[in-house]
Amino acid sequence: MAGRKKKERAEGLRGMADEALDKELTETYRRLFSVRLGLTTRQQTNTSERAKITRQIARIRTIQRERQLAAAYAEHLGKGR
Repeated sequence: MAGRKKKERAEGLRGMADEALDKELTETYRRLFSVRLGLTTRQQTNTSERAKITRQIARIRTIQRERQLAAAYAEHLGKGR
């Protein structure tokens, strides 16, 4: 069941446009900064939140890289003809 939730999160991100994905990445980095600051100053006690946000950043960057590679491959196929 946990795999299903992860797949749904990734599919939700894949459905976003490139600009929305960039905005989501920026917002996620800001959340990470806030969480790290809260943990350092001991204002936040949920230590697992940092790992969740880091994984979300990795998901977003992976999807961006997949799109970048797909565009390069499509361009490569177009030049070959």
